[in-house]
Amino acid sequence: MKALLIARRELAGYLRTLSGYVILAIILAVNGLFFNAYALGGASKRSAEVLSGFFYYSSGFTIVAAILVSMRLVAEERQTGTLPLLYASPVRDRDIVLGKFLAGLAFLALYLLLTLYMPLLVLVNGKVSFGHVAAGYLGLLLLGSASLAVGTFGSSLAKNQLLAAIFSAVMLVALILCWLLARITEQPLSDVFSAMSLWNQHFPPFQAGIIHVRDVVYYLVVTYVALFAATRALEARRWR
Repeated sequence: MKALLIARRELAGYLRTLSGYVILAIILAVNGLFFNAYALGGASKRSAEVLSGFFYYSSGFTIVAAILVSMRLVAEERQTGTLPLLYASPVRDRDIVLGKFLAGLAFLALYLLLTLYMPLLVLVNGKVSFGHVAAGYLGLLLLGSASLAVGTFGSSLAKNQLLAAIFSAVMLVALILCWLLARITEQPLSDVFSAMSLWNQHFPPFQAGIIHVRDVVYYLVVTYVALFAATRALEARRWR
């Protein structure tokens, strides 16, 4: 319950400030340009190819949106000096982390909802598999959740929002590039790095409209581990 109250307050803060709308507007605009230029491409493309291209580019913008949303979650409290007030309130560190994460996830879900018009444009000249759309958006939401959780961890480590964005971006790029390490290492390390890859190993099935339980579990595990680490980081700062 306390986590939900924090989430409500945090989400209201996003919607009351100009920065939240600026983030939405910029990412939606760039995503729309990429959709028109690359996903739609030529008129000869099949609807499934257009949808796959949309989810391919949208996955990158979802990660960027997660970084921009998460960088203020905890770091802003430290930057403005309000974090001690949270520590003094009768809430646990895990409630703080979970509440802020849920607010960020709700804002990210709003962004994804606003992109829905793009795959629906395919209906103008083609047919849309709503199963493909549902699977793709589930993948985007899970990818966004994992990225947002990593960003929350980065925000809990940083003194200001800029450092939070840098920490989050470095960690996410490291997870994304695990597939490169998988190609240059031998088993069993190659299998480990491949399984750790944030995008290359786990998102393409969603992009193609296929849901695998292992991919869902992977994103949920990354989300849990990152939020657990963020909670421990807050606890460590509380007792300094």
